[in-house]
Amino acid sequence: MGKKRRVLFISSTGGHLDELLQLSPMFKKYSYFLITEKTKSNMNLRKRYKIGYLVYGSKDNEKILYPFRILYNSFKSLCYYLIFHPDYIITTGTHTAGPMCCIGKLFGSKIIYIETFASINTQTVTGKLIYKIADHFIVQWPSMKKFYPKAINGGWIY
Repeated sequence: MGKKRRVLFISSTGGHLDELLQLSPMFKKYSYFLITEKTKSNMNLRKRYKIGYLVYGSKDNEKILYPFRILYNSFKSLCYYLIFHPDYIITTGTHTAGPMCCIGKLFGSKIIYIETFASINTQTVTGKLIYKIADHFIVQWPSMKKFYPKAINGGWIY
């Protein structure tokens, strides 16, 4: 039997993480690692999953500190990447996933981006960025194909 592929699952907290965890039945098929933002509500995930945490930080709050958090999370993402060295990176976004996808692309990982279920008629900032580098870009609504013509309409993740 061959070596299991290494798959890194990453997303920010909240709805993006809820969507990503819909894929948790896949975890047992791969050597996986999950990354999200560290919040009180996410700490219990350590009991169920192999997980790493990034610093929480939305661009909507504390705008002065946001660039520093992105920089710190980018460095921490590089560390996680070098330790785990995934064959694939699967993400539902958002800002925490962007740096990891860019790092993965530079080092040869395949990038699979799933645009959030919440986007029916508008693009996300991370989606616009990652669309250009993703090996597979999946939308959950047919209406999103107008923004991402090469995307795969995968239907709802829920």
